[in-house]
Amino acid sequence: MNGQKDHRGISRGVIVAVQGSVVDVRFDDHLPFVYSLLRTGDKGQVIIEVMEQLDTRNVRGIALTPTQGLSRGMSVEDTGEPLKAPVGKEILSRMFDVFGNTIDHQEAPSSVQWRSIHRQPPPFSTRSTKSEILETGIKLIDVLVPLERGGKAGLFGGAGVGKTVLLTEVIHNMIGHQQGASIFCGIGERSREGEELYRDMKESGVLPNMVMIFSQMNEPPCSRFRVANAALTMAEYFRDDEHRDVLLLIDNIFRFIQAGMEISGLMGRMPSRLGYQPTMSTELSALEERIANTDSGAITSIQAVYVPADDLTDPSAVHTFSHLSASIVLSRKRANEGLYPAIDPLQSGSQMAVPGIVGRRHYDLSQEIRKTLALYADLKDIIAMLGLDQLTSEDRKIVARARRLERFLTQPFFSTEQFTGMKGKYVSLKDALNGCERILNDEFADYPENALYMIGSIDEATQKHGPSD
Repeated sequence: MNGQKDHRGISRGVIVAVQGSVVDVRFDDHLPFVYSLLRTGDKGQVIIEVMEQLDTRNVRGIALTPTQGLSRGMSVEDTGEPLKAPVGKEILSRMFDVFGNTIDHQEAPSSVQWRSIHRQPPPFSTRSTKSEILETGIKLIDVLVPLERGGKAGLFGGAGVGKTVLLTEVIHNMIGHQQGASIFCGIGERSREGEELYRDMKESGVLPNMVMIFSQMNEPPCSRFRVANAALTMAEYFRDDEHRDVLLLIDNIFRFIQAGMEISGLMGRMPSRLGYQPTMSTELSALEERIANTDSGAITSIQAVYVPADDLTDPSAVHTFSHLSASIVLSRKRANEGLYPAIDPLQSGSQMAVPGIVGRRHYDLSQEIRKTLALYADLKDIIAMLGLDQLTSEDRKIVARARRLERFLTQPFFSTEQFTGMKGKYVSLKDALNGCERILNDEFADYPENALYMIGSIDEATQKHGPSD
């Protein structure tokens, strides 16, 4: 049967080489298409995606599953189809792997459709041209880095500065206050993180409107590379068929680039700068362009981006920046100071923060906040060398305002209640702007700084502490 069609009309080939996850297969009659899935192994449990047609008879593929036990001469079956993802109402509240298998120890959903994960972005004619703000209930984000409905926001930070915690909080707030669907895509996740997130979402009651799809760290690079496409196919179903707004959370996009880099190396391609794949820009664009706002609904994406060695000039960070409408940069320094969420207000920015979209009052306030925090950053060196007493009275006022603003922009999270013992707070944009305005007007100059730390709206400061004596 090798290299021929069997009695069912399925094209069969034979393995000619196995190098780690890279498998070369010869077909004598019909060459499989690029992105076709091939099955081999004892029970067809090894799945290979065709990446290249080497010549008129040979294809090269990357395995999505471990390749132990494969050898030359083994029979390979061409399925004739690409990798597909399940879509439909029944996938809500469930947890899947890259193949669409359920991994939550429950029965597989019965009535789902299966769609190819390789889809084109929506045409320009169907895209919405309106710019709308998406409220998250997190003060610092809503005031200084407003997110766009149907836009892409990046969450930049090194290891351990709180990317996953912030993503979890956004899920909690968005599903609790907005009637949309949410899809969490874990690329190369630790199994512990996936299990904890599933349990947290279940306990907080947001699971019924959520789908989770994971590939683990120990899985082959092709599996980690394709899971984002599978998540997008699910998101597109809710946007285009159900006409719902979708929140797509990707944790994290660097691991998508990293998996592409591994595949590129396995395929023997010459690397570009710093070892990245030469096709990085194209691969990232193919994924990001599918995340769009159409007339029927919007996919809003928040993507955690690991920044190697906290270096924002790294090619992976630079290429990701180019697709985003908002960039939220997490700072290790702020995390060490206990200012959570540890967002750096001066490095973070949003294309939505213009008067025509957020309104004149919001824009003026955000500019004034940035200016105050920037002046404080400049004065820190003088304070460190000479002390606060050497500043002019006007500079001392700026420092006091900035320090109170920094503390007011901290917030207790619902997702960390069990660790901190502090009840989470959702703060509306109106309350957040009102608090910042009152601090800038020196209404809280007589209050101790800690009165504004880890509170929700500004009224909590007046209830907890009166002005200091």
